[in-house]
Amino acid sequence: MASGNETRYKLNVGKIYEGFVIDHIHAGRAMKLYKDLGLNRLDCSVAIITNAASKKMGKKDIIKVECPIDQFDLETIGFMDHTATVDVIKDGEIIDKPRLTLPREVKNIIRCKNPRCITSIEQGLDQIFVLADPEKEIYRCKYCETKYGEQ
Repeated sequence: MASGNETRYKLNVGKIYEGFVIDHIHAGRAMKLYKDLGLNRLDCSVAIITNAASKKMGKKDIIKVECPIDQFDLETIGFMDHTATVDVIKDGEIIDKPRLTLPREVKNIIRCKNPRCITSIEQGLDQIFVLADPEKEIYRCKYCETKYGEQ
């Protein structure tokens, strides 16, 4: 330990040539986003950095994914953390920085917990939630109108 001076260490994760970088993820959300995006099922390299120092946020998470760029889902990222930023990489260069928004509808990302909902009975039915209040970021089940997280 340094006496009086704090030593900062910087983690360096290599450059990717095709894929995407999700940056400015709220600290602690990267692993859930990793799972919800299905990155664990892809045959690609994924780097997850948690609790990285951020001037803007204090702490943040970052996910770097090296895979064909058609394999990422902006709607899921937008639902999970619409304030995150995304860089799309091709041939080692950033080719796009799509702006994330809360999607109007999410399908099969979250499940309705209402035991009386038709989705509890009909197992093959898609789990669809609709953005009911964009200002408060509230989603409701399309079928029974149960608020996400309310059950």
